Amino acid sequence: MAVPLLAQTRPHIILLMADQYRGDCLGAAGNREIQTPYLDRLARGGVNFRAAYSSTPTCTPARAALLTGMSPWHHGMLGYGGVAERYPVEMPRLLSAAGYYTLGIGKMHWHPQRALHGFERTILDESGRAETPEFRSDYRSWFWSERPEDNPDATGIGWNSCEAKPYALPERLHPTAWIGDTAVQFLREYREQQPFFLKVSFERPHSPYDPPQRWWDRYNRPLLPAVAGAWAEKFRPRSSDQTDLWHGDLGPEAVQSARRGYYGSVSFVDEQIGRITEVLESRGWLNRTLILFTADHGDMLGDQYLWRKSYAYEPSAHIPMLMHWPERLSAGQAVTKPVELRDVLPTFLDAAGVAVPRGVDGKSLLRTGGDWREWIDLEHDVCYSPDNHWNVLTDGKRKYVFHARTGTEQFFDLEKDPHELNALSGTPEIAVWRKRMVEHLAERGPDWVRDGKLVPRPNRQLYSPNYPGIPPALPAASRRTG
Repeated sequence: MAVPLLAQTRPHIILLMADQYRGDCLGAAGNREIQTPYLDRLARGGVNFRAAYSSTPTCTPARAALLTGMSPWHHGMLGYGGVAERYPVEMPRLLSAAGYYTLGIGKMHWHPQRALHGFERTILDESGRAETPEFRSDYRSWFWSERPEDNPDATGIGWNSCEAKPYALPERLHPTAWIGDTAVQFLREYREQQPFFLKVSFERPHSPYDPPQRWWDRYNRPLLPAVAGAWAEKFRPRSSDQTDLWHGDLGPEAVQSARRGYYGSVSFVDEQIGRITEVLESRGWLNRTLILFTADHGDMLGDQYLWRKSYAYEPSAHIPMLMHWPERLSAGQAVTKPVELRDVLPTFLDAAGVAVPRGVDGKSLLRTGGDWREWIDLEHDVCYSPDNHWNVLTDGKRKYVFHARTGTEQFFDLEKDPHELNALSGTPEIAVWRKRMVEHLAERGPDWVRDGKLVPRPNRQLYSPNYPGIPPALPAASRRTG
């Protein structure tokens, strides 16, 4: 059924996103342990897309999809590489050309860091990523103007660590609070006649899992344990003796600590989103503002003995996606058709009354009826290990996984087995999904499909021929990812 359009006005547009936010960490997703009242309010007042995915679930390729509205093969990033300096189609550039004031706040994760991609201005929180003598994020400049004697990393947790502890400094200095403050200040002070496009991109709940003490204390209770299927037994041994390992059974206490810090970080982000919506309400803008909340990817948090992201499995690839626009959208909708980050750009253009350029693969989320796609494609080039290299097709109910290095397959019935505990084999459905994968990958040539069959790919290919410009050198597929 199509999402009904109730009016014809030109909205303000706000893209809210959080880094490494699992799709199941919302009260609106049925999680009774997590406190997300403000996001739940957006879901109740709008649309909850229950089968939303990140096609390439690490930070940079996900942001390329968001920026361009394209699939991985067409924007050119098949894994964790560098966002190109310019694409033929870019969300902020198109909205700016349509008369929107465009501002980005928080984490962009672009290279170079000060690239604008059509934004009139970005106010950056890149935290410890790529801080050099030539670049310092706006958050860090602000931090040292406030506390020149302090260390913004005083909590002492690494960027991809599985450790968790409460933030060591006053809460107002936390980067999540700074992003919220910066967005609220903009909304309070905006006086222009033109509509605005505001992107607010939170660094958390990406590790370090370091919520303020009050949110750490709030989750001092048993939380959902990690789950693992028998097929994941190979991931039980630790991949490293470091805290930024990518697989390993660390025991229930370590899992509970990580989830305590992660849940607290989620709730702190939710609180900032509440502040943003309250300012919109106070200015009379809430009903005529299109708000879309999503994430670049999820976080395994020990499920299947895996940590971090880049995997084919639901905690990594399944993301939240909520859309709120009372002037146009009926409240309380739940859409189960498969959607993806590539759909955000055409959605915003549709809302702004702008034609979607040729080459965009996504579809407007305002029109999820009729000929909507049956399934969505996901993939990731080698990350952490040559064995973590895969292609997926899913409709949110079934999932077919092709492991590129070995040519082996997994198939999951997500309706009966939402935690992917049972990897099925020998069912007639697998042949149907395999055929779909052959058809999907055929355009890529004989290294991918030969004689009507999927071809194992023991070597990596980080960039497709469609990547604009000269691809950056391959990054180390290890500890620094996203």
